[in-house]
Amino acid sequence: MPRFHADGRFAGSQQPLTTTMKTQTLIYTTSNSLIRGRCVEIAVGADGAPNSTDCQIVYAIQRYTTTSGTGTAATPNPKDPADAATIHLSKVNFTAEPTYSGTLIVWSRALNQRASMQWVAPDQDAGLRWAATADVGLGAVALSPTYTGNVLAGLDWEY
Repeated sequence: MPRFHADGRFAGSQQPLTTTMKTQTLIYTTSNSLIRGRCVEIAVGADGAPNSTDCQIVYAIQRYTTTSGTGTAATPNPKDPADAATIHLSKVNFTAEPTYSGTLIVWSRALNQRASMQWVAPDQDAGLRWAATADVGLGAVALSPTYTGNVLAGLDWEY
């Protein structure tokens, strides 16, 4: 299966965190490619100078229902250079949030601002899937009550 990667350093300008969820990276299906996707790796961490006082950053993966948010289109990189371009799309660095499916969070972690982490699906059934429906996918979001710098959320997926 081909595997792809996208993160907030691919395009546009990273946006600082606030006290509400801020979309960092979005992967989704279009009407031209109605094939389910599966997120198999997530890497998150602060991408700016630390706050003077230790604080937490909450990261989450959330299902969304439309790409109505304003983000920068990012061309996903194939992990294997022999693979063709992905059939899914990606946006990063949102200035206006997409519409999410209520509070349907499928993965979340709270980390100290000085911590980063990587999650890898332990097997094929553990990947975070999204439907083969146009303009549906997964968004990597983050918030912090006190950290106002940038964070980086990288997503790897396959279909």
